[in-house]
Amino acid sequence: MSSQLHANLAQENVWLNKAECDEAELRLYGKVDGLAVLAGGSDVSGKITKLESDNAKLHKAVSDLTNLVMTLKDKVAVLEKTCGTPCTPAAAASKKAAPAAAEEDDDDVDLFGSDSDQEEEDAEKVRIREERLKAYHEKKSKKPALIAKTSVLLDVKPWGDTTDMDAMLKACKSIQKEGLVWGASKLVPIGYGIQKLQVMCVVEDDKVSIDELSEQIEGFEDLVQSVDIAAMSKI
Repeated sequence: MSSQLHANLAQENVWLNKAECDEAELRLYGKVDGLAVLAGGSDVSGKITKLESDNAKLHKAVSDLTNLVMTLKDKVAVLEKTCGTPCTPAAAASKKAAPAAAEEDDDDVDLFGSDSDQEEEDAEKVRIREERLKAYHEKKSKKPALIAKTSVLLDVKPWGDTTDMDAMLKACKSIQKEGLVWGASKLVPIGYGIQKLQVMCVVEDDKVSIDELSEQIEGFEDLVQSVDIAAMSKI
């Protein structure tokens, strides 16, 4: 019985020093964590150093910009005092140049000039103007005046089909006067064997009256029954 118990105990896995092992494990993990903290601490220190360097550079840039703004402000104040009112550098330069230009203009003025020079210039201008007017009127007088003319187509009707149409045409063209030019003519049937005479003429409006011309043609009573204006146009 005793030997059997010893044999069973020999086969059991009994952790007799578990407490000591746990304590040793805790001490081991504590050392490892401490080393990790130390390693991480060196990295953080480097980052802090870099941030401090960047902060110093930024502070210097801000300081330089502030100094530049102050310098520009002083220059603007000087320019405003020079101009009397707020102005740009270009305006200040133009203001300085204006008195110099005025002085040059004053130097060009002849304060001791005589009135005779001015009178001679005025007389010369009058002479040139009169010559130009004279030349213009001469040119205008030589230009031919526009003559108003009218082209007229007359319908001359006979009494009947027995009227001598050739004699009628000859009678119409026998009317001659200044400003009247006879043109082409033709016979146009109007019915029942009767024909009318269409004759073209050109008249100058200022010299020939179309109504008077029609009355003169109607004066040939043996040949002409009536005269009508078929067409008329200005030339």
